[in-house]
Amino acid sequence: MRELIALALPPGMPFVEQMQRAWDDGDAVLPIDPRLPLPARDRLLRSLRPTVMIDESGTRTACADGVAVRDGDAFVIATSGSTGDPKGVIHTHASARASALATAAALEVDPATDGWLCCLPVSHVAGLSVILRALMSGVRLEVLPAFDAAIVQAAARERGATLTTLVPTALARVDPSLFRRIVVGGAAPPKHLPPNAVVSYGMTETGSAITYDGLPLGDAECRIVDGEIQVRGSVLLRAYRGGGYPLEGEDPKDAHGWFATDDAGELDAAGRLLVHGRRGDLIVTGGEKVWPVEVERVLALHPAVAEVAVIGRADAEWGHAVTAVVVASDPAAPPRLDDLRAHVKAELPSYAAPRQLELVNALPRTLLGKIERRTVLAAPRPAVKSP
Repeated sequence: MRELIALALPPGMPFVEQMQRAWDDGDAVLPIDPRLPLPARDRLLRSLRPTVMIDESGTRTACADGVAVRDGDAFVIATSGSTGDPKGVIHTHASARASALATAAALEVDPATDGWLCCLPVSHVAGLSVILRALMSGVRLEVLPAFDAAIVQAAARERGATLTTLVPTALARVDPSLFRRIVVGGAAPPKHLPPNAVVSYGMTETGSAITYDGLPLGDAECRIVDGEIQVRGSVLLRAYRGGGYPLEGEDPKDAHGWFATDDAGELDAAGRLLVHGRRGDLIVTGGEKVWPVEVERVLALHPAVAEVAVIGRADAEWGHAVTAVVVASDPAAPPRLDDLRAHVKAELPSYAAPRQLELVNALPRTLLGKIERRTVLAAPRPAVKSP
């Protein structure tokens, strides 16, 4: 029986060693964030049914009702499921290797001179994939327990880290010139990127990035069907497990290997992928379509805006009103709605300008820096409205 071993360990070399040991034995791993509250951890374990769990002390415990994995399965990453319970995305050693080698080729990685630095949670594919790239390309690796700007920069200055993956908020806190190449993912990238950075597009199902700067990696392909991004290639998951899917796994790809991402986008004349965001995030206002990410990118450049999320609030006149939920750079001098509208209109169609402004102290974000739009939408606040 091939075990599915839940690793409830923090990021670090002990995690890497336990994962490598499981692989040497022909087993697969399920990374679990040890900071999860106990009810959330229990819900994850009930849904994904690992056979063994290893905790921070290295203690190995058999799990009741565990279900084995197939030969060739390498890891399972938990993500949101259709039933509310976590579902698992199953990747094989073949898909992990395809992703690692495609990245190495795109970044021209040299095992003799390069070193990967992981400073993202390893319970998410963005952090785990940094480890996989290093292991499968024979590159030096350092894994930090969490992001710390000073330690990240010291890793580059003093310990030979030349490559890393960062979310935009982390990128803004370090000197990017310390690294040879930086992969930027997670949240929408900043408008102005350092020349050594590449913007990645991918998801758990693609085992990390499937495009860099809009261009497919390795043998990956992208197409647009009715406005939705679909992808195909050797980096894709084998199947889903748990969260409403059978524990032996269910393949979500179609008969020709295409995976429907539920992201909206388009291909430009050069075949470069442009991502608009999740299809459910689209705001239809007065019959016009507005993508929140585009408006957020413009508003983020306003000097009075520290952080911003753009959502659609139900509105009797417009159907949905484009609403800017803003953390002010200076709470004593918050931005005015008219100024934000004018700022957006200078770059985008007038219908994309926010009609409402909500001021907040902070925005809810995931560990990878993505705005939790559902949480923002679920918390209506008094708003300044345009006439």
